[in-house]
Amino acid sequence: MKLNKKWIITPRQRFDLEMILSDGFAPLTGFLNKMDYESVCHDMHLSSGEIWPMPITLDVTDEFAGCVEIHDTIELYDPDNTLIAYMQIEDKWQPDKLREANSIFGTDDLKHPAVHYLFCQAGNWYLGGKIQKARPIMHFDFQEIRLAPSELKQLFQNNGIKKIIGFQTRNPMHRAHMELTLRAAREMDGHILIHPVVGLTKSEDVDYFTRVRCYQKILMHYPEGVATLSLLPLAMRMAGPREALWHALIRKNYGCTHFIIGRDHAGPGTNSLGKPFYDPYAAQKLVAEFQDRIGIIMLPFQEMLYVKERKIFCSVDEIEPHETPLSISGTDLRSALMHETPIPEWFSYPDIIDELRASYLPKYKKGFTIFFTGLSGAGKTVLSQALFAKLKNLGLKNVSILDSDVTRRILANDLGFSKKDRDINIRRLGFVASEITKIGGIAICAAIAPYKESRNANRQLISQYGGYIEIYISTSLEECLKRDTKGLYAKAKTGELSNLTGWNDPYEIPENPELNLNTEKLSLEECVHKIIEFLVHDGYIKLAKPKMHSNIASHTTARSAHLQEE
Repeated sequence: MKLNKKWIITPRQRFDLEMILSDGFAPLTGFLNKMDYESVCHDMHLSSGEIWPMPITLDVTDEFAGCVEIHDTIELYDPDNTLIAYMQIEDKWQPDKLREANSIFGTDDLKHPAVHYLFCQAGNWYLGGKIQKARPIMHFDFQEIRLAPSELKQLFQNNGIKKIIGFQTRNPMHRAHMELTLRAAREMDGHILIHPVVGLTKSEDVDYFTRVRCYQKILMHYPEGVATLSLLPLAMRMAGPREALWHALIRKNYGCTHFIIGRDHAGPGTNSLGKPFYDPYAAQKLVAEFQDRIGIIMLPFQEMLYVKERKIFCSVDEIEPHETPLSISGTDLRSALMHETPIPEWFSYPDIIDELRASYLPKYKKGFTIFFTGLSGAGKTVLSQALFAKLKNLGLKNVSILDSDVTRRILANDLGFSKKDRDINIRRLGFVASEITKIGGIAICAAIAPYKESRNANRQLISQYGGYIEIYISTSLEECLKRDTKGLYAKAKTGELSNLTGWNDPYEIPENPELNLNTEKLSLEECVHKIIEFLVHDGYIKLAKPKMHSNIASHTTARSAHLQEE
């Protein structure tokens, strides 16, 4: 048996691996081989004939795929270098990703988060094979409610509970959700399993620590003995109908006899044309087709709305024409939380709103990263220094400059200037910026960052913790050649320097930067003013009104600042 083929698993693979090892993905015992993968993509069955709608694959890089062969045993490691499992390779192949996207998600639109992951993040090779556990995957949070399938089944058996109604959620629960689940429990004379996903969801979702605290609080409002809370370490794909069927099979593995499917179950929102990726009740329709064969009963529910006149929640089909239905969308709720405006008690319980308010801080109370990108000589370094001085003058604290020429000597002196090394360098820069943002600081990054893949990776990482403002310094190559502040273009002209971005190496122009500044046309002061203006307008800086009774300038603190006229 060959060993020492070491693969560091990705976050998605970590959750998939945990679900495989716990039997949450039964009947799967490993990552799909090619035959099972093709069968799942084609007709939602494994090659054995068992229903399974989602391809669970181990995607790897070209480099790693070139180092392994069928029958090799590879070691799967956590990012912290902990050995988790072994896998003997049964198959190695390059998938048709376009076909997979259209089969599983019904689209190749990159606005779909799983399609974007498939084309922009997943490796080009798939490995399939059975998994052998080396050690358990560790969690240090909410351990008492992280129950494996066997543990949940035993809990229900010990308490004589025979009808278990699974409720899927990736968002905080409010009164409408509670009323929906209580109605299901009354109709079926069953017990509710609140089973929220705490793996990977949509990037803009509320962090799972906050969500779990909200679930724990809403559980206290349920009648005693009616509901159980347990966490599901699942990496969602947001695949709509297929995902709903997948969720139902998973909940059967956790002991559920019934499963609630609501409106637009696991839908990712709207596509690039502004239309929903899936019809609102397509998930219910698909699960209904398979219900008799999957061993779990679907409970279809319509949207629950608050009826103003009756002061109760009703499903949409129960509301009379003369009545006034009330609801608050997720977008409206987030806006109310961030702008610190009141939220009516009919919508949610005060203790849950308080919990969410602590998480949904206004922008000016959170950290953010400003990322300057552009050619050498465009003006990134000078502009970052001028912006730093302006922010400090405005009284903002915890501001840091991360200039790639400086950080490269400390964080990346092992790297060259190949595309791979440049990507690694920018991602390291982004990691440091994310840590600054996470603790409420301001990171000003200045880097050529020629490739959109690494820039987008930084945006995705940093946006989890605070704001991300990409500023493209669009100064022309001709102007940069004239300036040549570092003498790089002169060396490139003589052949002394190769791989200089913009000269003999490509620069991928940002498609949708928050700001586009050209230092040929704008003075340094004008550029800084435009950036400050943007930060104020978007709420990253909250201005304090100047005091008129004194001619002594007021000192500002934290994120409050008085913007002086340029």
